[in-house]
Amino acid sequence: MNEIVLDEGLTQMDLFPFTLIRSAADIRIGILTIREKWEQFYQFRISDEAHPGTRKMPSQLIPDAALILDLKNDLSLESLLENHKHRMIEYPWQIFQWNGAYIQEDFALITKGRKSEDISATNKVIRADNIFVEDGAKVEHSFLNAAAGPIYIGRNAEIMEGAMIRGPFALCEGGVVKMGAKIYGATIGPYSIAGGEIKNCVIFGFTNKSHDGYLGDSVLGYWCNLGAGTSNSNLKNNGGQIRMWNETSKEFVGVGRKCGCLMGDFSRTAINTVINTGTVIGACSNIFGSGLTPKLIPSFSWGYSPIVKYEFAKALQDIRNWKEFKGESLSDTEIQKLKHIFEK
Repeated sequence: MNEIVLDEGLTQMDLFPFTLIRSAADIRIGILTIREKWEQFYQFRISDEAHPGTRKMPSQLIPDAALILDLKNDLSLESLLENHKHRMIEYPWQIFQWNGAYIQEDFALITKGRKSEDISATNKVIRADNIFVEDGAKVEHSFLNAAAGPIYIGRNAEIMEGAMIRGPFALCEGGVVKMGAKIYGATIGPYSIAGGEIKNCVIFGFTNKSHDGYLGDSVLGYWCNLGAGTSNSNLKNNGGQIRMWNETSKEFVGVGRKCGCLMGDFSRTAINTVINTGTVIGACSNIFGSGLTPKLIPSFSWGYSPIVKYEFAKALQDIRNWKEFKGESLSDTEIQKLKHIFEK
C-alpha cells in the first residue's frame, strides 16, 4: 500500500475559520485529529508534502478500516470518494454534530488490546468497562458516567474533584477539567483547560475555557481563551432554524436548530462575553463589548462595539504572551500565515 499524503486541493472545502492557519488534517473530531487517525492505521507520520510513490488523499477525509481496505485494493480516488463520502467533513459545524460518534469510533481504535489504568475508588463510576485512563492521568472524587458513551482520559490529564463527566467524552493528553465542571458529549484537546458547563463541543488544543459559563454545540480552535463568565447561545428563543455565515458563498445558511459558535485559532473573549447563536469568529480576534456579539466577527477584530482592526504587532505579542503560559513559542510559519490573513 502506497504512503499517503494529505492534500488540501483535491476537493472543495468550506471549513472556515479552522483552515485559515492549519491544514484540515489537523481538525480534531472525536479523540484524534484527522491526521492522527491516518497515523493510527499506517503507524507512521502522515505528511502534507508529496514525493514519488505517495498517494494523495483529501485532508478532510476521515479514514476507517473500510477505507483502508479500499486503498489496499487500489481503488481510484473517484471511487473512494463515492464509497466514503459520508466521512468527508464538508462544513465546520459537522465537527460538533459528528463528534460523539467519532469519540466512540476512536475509543475503540486506540484502546483495542490495551488495559486501562485503574480508576480511583474515590470516584463514582457507571460502566467502568467503557472508561479508559492513560498512564499518568489523575481523577479523584468525580462522577464518571459512561452509560451513554465512552470516557477517555489521556496521558497526564487531570480531572479535579467534583467534576461531573458524562460520555461520550474525551480529555486528551495534558488536559485539565476544573473542579465542579459539568461536561457531556465533548472533546477537550491536548493541554486545554475546561470548566463550567460544556455540552457537545470540540476544543482542538492549547485552549482555555477554564471558568463558569456555558458552551454548547460549538468548536474552539487552537490557542483560544474564553474569559470568566463567557457563555454562548446555541438555541434561538423561538426554537427556529439557525443561520450561520458561509465563507465560500458569502451568505448566512441554515445549519439546524442547535448551533453555538465556531472560533478560529488565537481568538479570545473578555469576561462575561455573551456569544450570539450561530456565531463565526475568525482567527486572532480580541472579543469584548456590550450586548450580544455580532454573528460574524472577522479575523483580527479588536472589540465589537464597534469592531476595529487589531494592530498586527500587538496581536503577535499577545499571542506570544499566551503561548508562554504553556511553554510554547510562535513559529515563523505561523507568523507568515497570520500576516497573510491580516493583509487580505
